Amino acid sequence: MYMQSSCPVLEKRAIARGIFDYKVFCPEIAAASVPGQFAQIAVEGFFLRRPVSICEIDKDRGTLRFVFEVRGKGTEKLSHLNSGEVMDIIAPLGKGFRVIEGGAAVCVGGGIGVPPMLGISQIYSSKARVISGFRTAAAAILQDDLKKAGCQTILCTDDGTAGIRGFVTDALRTELQSKKADIIYACGPLPMLKGVAAAAQEYDIPCEVSLEQRMACGVGACLGCVCRTVKDGSEIFSHVCKDGPVFDSREVIFDG
Repeated sequence: MYMQSSCPVLEKRAIARGIFDYKVFCPEIAAASVPGQFAQIAVEGFFLRRPVSICEIDKDRGTLRFVFEVRGKGTEKLSHLNSGEVMDIIAPLGKGFRVIEGGAAVCVGGGIGVPPMLGISQIYSSKARVISGFRTAAAAILQDDLKKAGCQTILCTDDGTAGIRGFVTDALRTELQSKKADIIYACGPLPMLKGVAAAAQEYDIPCEVSLEQRMACGVGACLGCVCRTVKDGSEIFSHVCKDGPVFDSREVIFDG
């Protein structure tokens, strides 16, 4: 069940160009949250809230962490919020990732799709391989956090300025050839998710994808974030905010 709360901002950092990292104090919401869920954050002067994925959950300290990229006037205004001020959030929203107890995972994130991978990879720790993809080295984020969690990290950049030059989907296939996983998690651009889903099907590994979509209400009341999915052999429209944002990759129609 989601809640609305005015949460004190404990920390704010700029971690790359146009990317901001916030930690807020919200014990009740943190206690109810799971990796893969998101929050709707109010922005002063804007009617609609902005959806931001939950990057990290600390139930002991009662905190949530949000990492987002400035993509428009709303998120630009949100980035002006400073430590000591209050962030108005509705959370936890949506369906999160399922966890395979004792299993091994591969987490794949592209760009600002990397933050949702931190929370789920922390659960698997040394049993997680995290493949992150960015345009260039200067855009790479959260690599130290992933290493601190005990995960094996594989960094990819489009221009080869850090890690492996190339796509995360190529790195994923290389990893699956060397060692199979019990589940794959992914978040990023749709073409990337389509490639990850194809690799998961080829290697017969369960895969969950977190879809990025423009949202209005965030609770399934409007039709602002519908996507095409398949249930029981029939094509239907699902709400990314309520039925997702995490879906079984076999249920998502990536084309059209």
